[in-house]
Parts: sequence; structure tokens; C-alpha cells
Amino acid sequence: MPGDVTANVATAAARVREAAARGARLVVLPETFPSSWDVAAFDGPLPSLTDATWLDPVRDAVEETGAVLVLNSALDHAGRRSITSLVIAPGEEPVAAYDKQHLFPPERERFAPGDHGTTIEIDGIRVALSVCYDANFPEHAAAAAADGAILYLNSGAYFPGGGHRRDLHYAARALDNSMYVAFAGLVGGPLGLIGGSAVYDPLGRPVERLDDRTPGMVVTTIDPAEVARVREEQRMWTDHRGDLGPRRTLRL
Repeated sequence: MPGDVTANVATAAARVREAAARGARLVVLPETFPSSWDVAAFDGPLPSLTDATWLDPVRDAVEETGAVLVLNSALDHAGRRSITSLVIAPGEEPVAAYDKQHLFPPERERFAPGDHGTTIEIDGIRVALSVCYDANFPEHAAAAAADGAILYLNSGAYFPGGGHRRDLHYAARALDNSMYVAFAGLVGGPLGLIGGSAVYDPLGRPVERLDDRTPGMVVTTIDPAEVARVREEQRMWTDHRGDLGPRRTLRL
């Protein structure tokens, strides 16, 4: 529901409870879920962590279930506006963990880009945070993998016509780095956002995927042993060269 933070956060709390009931320890919701991806909402007052009572419904759901929530939101940091992934964990204050680094038009006119990557660790599993357009850049996921992440977590919002690019990029990031990739996509609204939430295995194959424009939830288990097996078998991660030396140009 574009612009209705109260209603959308209540929905987020319901999704946390639903996911936890299905066995989820980590829950990720799509990009800018509290406001939806909506330019009018972006241009208005944004939620902040100065007064975080707007997060009370999801904090209650997290405390009740023991799940960890990654909630991406347009956020006001004392006048600096960003597209931020909040990490909300039981017994902890909400953390503005990661600001989207690659901004898509018309985001760049409204938000400041993040200046660092972020990896969180849950039950010994290292999980990298990313937002939508970040996944278009191979070096973003590669830096996460180099930091020990075996799951690349992405909150996104894709417009009609973007399905091919969406599916190709997330599968490629998984295959490039022999890691799992999980994508949560917004569905519907005035812009007709196409969703397509999915989890890809370390070979870039979809483990679970929702059809375009289909609301729902994807739940899967991340297996560190499968990452190790694929990295040993496929060798791309082991054989990666950080320095390819200078380039030559031959003019014919």
C-alpha cells in the first residue's frame, strides 16, 4: 500500500510470523516495504530511527518468533535520506545495517548512496546484504563472497519488462561466486511491480521461485556443505585471479 507505513509494517509483522511458522530463522522483505517503491512517498516525510515506534509491530513479531528480520526502508538519518536495510533481531535495537550503494533513477535524485558493504552472521552463516540494483554489478557480490558470505540477500522492486534481467543477474551472482542468492521482490501497486521472489543455489539454479506478479513466500534451507562442494567441484572460486595484469591493445 504506497505511502501507508503503518499498514505496511503491520503486514510485515504478519509475514514474519508466517515465515517463522514455516521454520524460517531469517526473513527478508522486498525493497522499501514500509512505503512501497513510490516516488510520492519518497518525496514526503520518511520514517527514521530517532523515533522507532513505527517498528513496534515487527519488533514484537521478532521477539515472539525468534526470527531475524531484514526490512528495507526509505529512511531519514537526520536529513540524510537513504534506502536502508534494517536488521531487527530478538533482544536488540534495530540497526541501520546497510544503505543501497547503487541507486537507480529516480532514486539518485532523492537518496544518498551507501559507502560500505555489510555482512551479518546468523547461527554461524555469513549473509551479505544488497538492494535491487546492487546485484547488477558483479563486483558487489564478489566482495561479499570475499568477506566470507555464502548467502547474498537482496531486497528488490522490478518494473514490468525487467523479469529477464532480474532472473539473469541473480542466477549469475550465485554461479559467479558459488554462493546462495535470495531475492525478495515487491508485487503489484500502481507501478505493477512484478515480484519474482526466488532463491538460487550455488550453481545458479532456482531452488524455489515465484512466478511474476504472484504474491507469496519462498522458504528454503541454506547448506554450507553445498557451497563447499560446489566451490571444490567447479573451481571458479578457487581459480579466481585478483590481478589479471595490464591490458594490451592491438590495432590492426
